[in-house]
Amino acid sequence: MVAFRFIDFLFTPIYQIPANVHFLRAPPVRLLLVEDDKRVATSISRWLRAESFAVDIAADGIRGEELAKSNDYDAIILDVLLPRQDGLETLAHLRSGGVKTPVLMLTALGDVSDRIRGLDRGADDYLGKPFHGGELLARVRALTRRRTEVRTSMLEQFGLKLDRNTHRVLREGREVTLTSKEFALLELFMMHPGKILSRDVICEHVWDMNFDPRSNVLESFIRFLRQKIDKGFSRPLIHTVRGAGYFFSDTEP
Repeated sequence: MVAFRFIDFLFTPIYQIPANVHFLRAPPVRLLLVEDDKRVATSISRWLRAESFAVDIAADGIRGEELAKSNDYDAIILDVLLPRQDGLETLAHLRSGGVKTPVLMLTALGDVSDRIRGLDRGADDYLGKPFHGGELLARVRALTRRRTEVRTSMLEQFGLKLDRNTHRVLREGREVTLTSKEFALLELFMMHPGKILSRDVICEHVWDMNFDPRSNVLESFIRFLRQKIDKGFSRPLIHTVRGAGYFFSDTEP
């Protein structure tokens, strides 16, 4: 007989994604997960990050509201039963405060009236527990896709083209192959041409708020990205501004 832990039994049918289920990897987007159960939050965030999402976590409604109002998230996963302030009240505050970020509600409650209240208060989608990890990911991708579709799919700066839909990058007609993180980093630069982006701003948008600021991971990715988009061209596009951050332009800052 194969031994297993009760915790494995508890979470496997709900959150584990079968080995034969694969998802198309898109450029990372930033999510907020508001969930007070630490085990559930850990499980959900692990699979979201495995699919290249950057995830911030709040353990109560008030903290979730604070983060949602102070950061630009692509989607929010919000549990209904939360300490300090429940998910429905949190959602109502966000909508009344002008936060339009797509929200996926999670609940263990099976009452249809509870779902109706959530949708009436501005939720974009609803998922009842227990749920399959693959369905959660599919719903999150649908929410973020709706939001990104309102943005132009093509960015073009200084002879460099980036297509958000096809994940293709061209510089002066030459195709550049990037990893998901490199793509997200370049996308951020191209959305802010001619502006100095601090290290903290870059890390929060490409990774998440749990990123270790003492790590040299960002510098490594900047180096890799420079080798791919600047090497062989007369004009470098990514510049280091000592003590301030990085600058994306075809001229020196």
